[in-house]
Amino acid sequence: MKRTLAIAAVLLVAASCTRTQPDRLIFNGKTVADVSIIVTTEYQPDFPGMILRYVDFVNEGSAPVKADAFETSRISVSGSEVWTFQPTSTAERKDWAFPVENGFYKRNYLGMNGSDYGGGIPMVSLWTPEANFSVGIAEPHLQLLSMPVSRKGNRTSACIRKDFDEPVVLQPGDTLHAPVQFVMKTQGDFFNPLRQFSQFMQSRYDIKAPVSPADAYEPVWCAWGYERQFTVDEVIGTLPKVVELGFKWVDVDDGYQICEGDWETNDRIGPDGMRRMTDAIHAAGLKAKLWWAPLAADPESSLAQNHPELLLVQKDGSHEDISWWDSWYLSPVNKGTMDYTLALVDRFLVDWGFDGFKLDGQHLNLSAPDYNPASGLERPEEACERHPEFFQGIYDRAQADKPGSVVQVCPCGCAVNYFYLPYINQAVASDPTSSLQIRQKRKAYAAMCPDLAYYADHVELSDGGLDFPSQVGVGGVIGTKFTWPEPNPAATENGGSLLTPEKEQLLRKWVPIYSGKMLSRGEYLNLYDCGFDKPEAHVIRKDGAMYYSFYAPAWHGDPIELRGLEDREYTVTEYALDEPRSFTVQGPAPVIRPVFEGSYLIEVK
Repeated sequence: MKRTLAIAAVLLVAASCTRTQPDRLIFNGKTVADVSIIVTTEYQPDFPGMILRYVDFVNEGSAPVKADAFETSRISVSGSEVWTFQPTSTAERKDWAFPVENGFYKRNYLGMNGSDYGGGIPMVSLWTPEANFSVGIAEPHLQLLSMPVSRKGNRTSACIRKDFDEPVVLQPGDTLHAPVQFVMKTQGDFFNPLRQFSQFMQSRYDIKAPVSPADAYEPVWCAWGYERQFTVDEVIGTLPKVVELGFKWVDVDDGYQICEGDWETNDRIGPDGMRRMTDAIHAAGLKAKLWWAPLAADPESSLAQNHPELLLVQKDGSHEDISWWDSWYLSPVNKGTMDYTLALVDRFLVDWGFDGFKLDGQHLNLSAPDYNPASGLERPEEACERHPEFFQGIYDRAQADKPGSVVQVCPCGCAVNYFYLPYINQAVASDPTSSLQIRQKRKAYAAMCPDLAYYADHVELSDGGLDFPSQVGVGGVIGTKFTWPEPNPAATENGGSLLTPEKEQLLRKWVPIYSGKMLSRGEYLNLYDCGFDKPEAHVIRKDGAMYYSFYAPAWHGDPIELRGLEDREYTVTEYALDEPRSFTVQGPAPVIRPVFEGSYLIEVK
């Protein structure tokens, strides 16, 4: 195989990171002969350690060449313990960061990994205590590529891979252009490369990091504890306790609509029920956010029955299924879909009086390519590439209808589709399966969007259902879905969200701590490695103080270094205790020896 380099293709020169195989075009599992590979590299002085790679495959033979796939920008890391960051979306809803075991493989496809799971952040990282090596895609739109990660023995590898649905034929002289890629060498966990990637995308493509309004940081009570059979009177009847406990937002959740797609109120809510709720919420001095699952239409809905031209059509002619809602996808780039959606925004914010949205569902992250002729696309893949335009339409209309409206997208356990981030102003832990996920996702969003409010979701989704330290300590917006004074008898959780005396006591402790310190509005500092530093640690800087939070099942007095301080004396306050205690330490790198179970939160001034 011939290889031509327009500029020397330098990946990363380091003892722990080497190329194990070159860029390659693949046919039947083998490298294609008579193909020259032209690699141009572009250093990024404003983003230290980052190298852009432009890869072209040229058929210099005399006969056509068929290609099934290509692989580029392979990185490899050697080490007995390697951590990885893999933010793509599958139904397993796995952690975004974790240690890699021998025999591990994950495809990390950025397209659809199920009928309603897809999208993500186009970067993966591998790191050891010595260095972090990352590889990703640097294009202005989502690309239907994979970022496979595998481990064999002590070697962990990642690359960019494109598998073609049908073999691509390169005639003699033809060139196949791979999307622009990057490789990056940094230190520590995923925070630094993710921050640099996001800053690069802002600089190169003007993909802006969102800035949240002040209201997006206020604590949230969600009516989902009453589930889909909630009543207007139940929500209104809970408001006195919501106010008493210090919450500022009321999220009205699923169950008010006729069905997905037909977003008129059902008979249980009644024609004036939504306005009656928002009027009562506002009268109590609170704001109201509405749950909504756009892009979904039940097969029996009037929308799907009367407007099939809005439905996404797959290559085989079928409609794409949204398994969670038993619904079909609307095409995200169909003008009729957008017109219908914007009219709903007007109804919800203007007619019904809501102040923002909780846009919900893993299907929101991405859709399949759209083959519906009514969508007017030149290529079916435009539905994937232009997917963020749908959220831009909602966001812009919401701000026009009600400036400062909060727009949250909850992709239900998925790694967020990076490309719609400019069109939200509240991120969310998104149905976390553990407190660890709450904390990891907070760090990822802080890296990409330092001025974006991060809602830590219902505390009931944390470990034990009561892990307020994982919400507050990392700078998350506190939230709960308690019911009061009794549960909805139709709820499937059998009273699991009932405001018990234990939970009320904790809320009376943690809501004032949250509202008093508002760590969610502070600056997240990347001072600890989430993989190799023990215990797990997070730091927020706010109003001249440093707030450290440490997490471990149990910590028995082993030393912990407080990083990021100056050479001066500090007062340390254990503010999460029922009776806070204080002591002094001397910077710049004092060592403390706390004993705790679960979490240890301190303020250092």
